[in-house]
Amino acid sequence: MGKFDDLPETRRKGLEKMEEVYGFDMSDGEGDFFRYTADHLFADIWNRPGLSNRDRRLFLIGMLVGQRANDVLGIQVPAALKNGELDEDALRELVILACHYDGWPNGSRMNAVVEDAIGKAKRAAGS
Repeated sequence: MGKFDDLPETRRKGLEKMEEVYGFDMSDGEGDFFRYTADHLFADIWNRPGLSNRDRRLFLIGMLVGQRANDVLGIQVPAALKNGELDEDALRELVILACHYDGWPNGSRMNAVVEDAIGKAKRAAGS
């Protein structure tokens, strides 16, 4: 029996996909924001056919860079690294691409997020 089996099917499906995408344990939450996040975004949108999690992640990272959303980028980049969707080289290539298409200052901010995630992953692997 799974830890979400006592929840409605849509919520279970959403929480399981959230764990898969983010790479960390999730728990059920309250309120409309959490409901839309779990039941719609993850149970429905992230489970649609046609794109892999990696495809969705690449697209999302691109949008976040363009929006200067480094707070959310700081969640997505480590998750992509942890889930094996993007390795260190691929993340660093995205930085170079961002610098040239979205401007050097913004690419530099992304670089800080990427290098922080890589450093943390290496330290975690070493312990």
